[in-house]
Amino acid sequence: MIQHPAILALMTASLIVSGLLLYAGWFGIRILKNWDLTSGSELQLNLERRTYLIATIVSYALLFQTISLFLYLYTADGLHILFTGAMCAAGTLQVNSYGYPTLIMKLINCLLAGSWLIVNHADTRGYDYPLIKPKYVLLLGLVLLVLAETVLQFNYFMHLKGDMITSCCGSLFGSDKPSIAGELAGLPYRIMRPLFFCTMAVLACCGIRLYLKGSGGYLYAALSSFAFVVSLAALISFIGLYYYELPTHHCPFCILQQEYGYIGYLLYATLLGGMIAGSSIGLLMPFRASPSLAPYLPRLQQRLILLSLTCYLLFTALVSYRMLTANFRLGG
Repeated sequence: MIQHPAILALMTASLIVSGLLLYAGWFGIRILKNWDLTSGSELQLNLERRTYLIATIVSYALLFQTISLFLYLYTADGLHILFTGAMCAAGTLQVNSYGYPTLIMKLINCLLAGSWLIVNHADTRGYDYPLIKPKYVLLLGLVLLVLAETVLQFNYFMHLKGDMITSCCGSLFGSDKPSIAGELAGLPYRIMRPLFFCTMAVLACCGIRLYLKGSGGYLYAALSSFAFVVSLAALISFIGLYYYELPTHHCPFCILQQEYGYIGYLLYATLLGGMIAGSSIGLLMPFRASPSLAPYLPRLQQRLILLSLTCYLLFTALVSYRMLTANFRLGG
């Protein structure tokens, strides 16, 4: 199993990303201990020169880190034919105890990596490196999480055996199952459907207000995170039912398959994009008063608002279109 090309590619890439981030983390410790912009010492000049190289290396590494979430899902979905009982990635990830923890770590790291890339972009616009220490503190935390993800992923792939029997997605995401997946599947659509659309409406109003008046950044970031959680729950509770046109099929992975036009990748990409852009607005709020960023940061935050709203509204439009055009109806 370990010789599978997709598995080899994922593991090799994870090792490379981990190595690059370890090197960047070591440099980050030196930055946090020795950075002093008022000093003209040789050490300070060396740190200033190398921070551009490190930021470039980390940017490419984290860009792949965000993409690897989808590659992992695509690989898990493609392997389901090798396991008895698996119908999609849900069954493949259930084969051993490392599959779902790896997926959760990849999701967390994808969100943090996207936020770091935005913070780094803002930092490069300031002549006095105003975000350099917060940026490297965030990077050190990210290094530990990526290393943990690499270990989990290695264990997951190493313990895959072709003769294993696993559970199908219908069993894992059954609304009567005593598990988190079962609880999400069992959420009543009469509550989740209005909650989902109301959340998106409030988010849109808050985003427009923030864009026009520049106030409410923390509120928008919190609402963006809340909308992300509600959307994931809604996807399992009732949105997936419209794509499958089955009242009992709540799997969040089958929509990644060709049978459904790979629409799941677009749905998840819009949610992640909306969440990363929206939460980054809150991360940047404390630095709006920085003299070197004051002329630039409000414009960057406006672009992030537009990106976040576009992603969430596209997700809502895709869901609404499917609900209106599908033959399936909930509640009669």
